[in-house]
Amino acid sequence: MLIVKEITSNEELSSAFSIRKSVFVEEQNVPEEMELDEFEDQSRHYLAILGNKPVATARWRQTPKGIKLERFAVLPEHRMKGVAAQVLRTLLADVPEAIVYLHAQITAVGFYEKYGFIKKGDPFDEAGIMHFVMHLEKHK
Repeated sequence: MLIVKEITSNEELSSAFSIRKSVFVEEQNVPEEMELDEFEDQSRHYLAILGNKPVATARWRQTPKGIKLERFAVLPEHRMKGVAAQVLRTLLADVPEAIVYLHAQITAVGFYEKYGFIKKGDPFDEAGIMHFVMHLEKHK
């Protein structure tokens, strides 16, 4: 059974960082120095656990523009199985009522559109990967 929970321990946070490193740095070639950022302490981090194994992570934080969802990462062997959907639903249930936005990799735009996110503006490069800003304006 898949459980998605807010991270409450350093061990869980370490697991989240490990998943992010695997997906972003090793798989997508994001420079390691860009993966961890100055917003780690300001963010609420989540971990998806299947059995006893951490398989996905994401975070959200308050910004002047609203709630920003970030760092969605699912280990390759657990993709296309509903894990990302459950992570997204959990985050959306937990964030306060506000404008919610994210920077979606172009390959993930269709996924976020299924949950009501709308592309805003032109694609842009972030860490060598093309993204769109997407908003969910009628949250809660």
